[in-house]
Amino acid sequence: MSTVLLVIHLLVAIFLVTLILLQRSGGGALDGLGGGSGAGNFLTARGTGNLLTRLTAIMATLFFLTSLSLSLYYRDHTTQTAAQSILDAPVAATDEAPSAPAAEAEAPVDAAVPSAPVAEK
Repeated sequence: MSTVLLVIHLLVAIFLVTLILLQRSGGGALDGLGGGSGAGNFLTARGTGNLLTRLTAIMATLFFLTSLSLSLYYRDHTTQTAAQSILDAPVAATDEAPSAPAAEAEAPVDAAVPSAPVAEK
């Protein structure tokens, strides 16, 4: 069911983008289609504009309906994937107190750790 709905959603989205790109702000919608006269033999300039406007409104409505139905379908649908976010994992509890910054911590100097040689003057 979800695959069919997703394919319909993608087809509606592609058709909606195509319809929007076919429209021209100058009122000459669908002029580039066909021969030299465009779609003038099919409909008048006003008719093609009205046709594209109505089809765009219908496709936009279908796009919103398929978007809402997909979101409702996947609302409670959880998937277990191998790659999970590190933000989803619980924080490991430690018994130690948080460590102090290095400048404030006064760690004892260990005699076994060699020190760097000091340049002589």
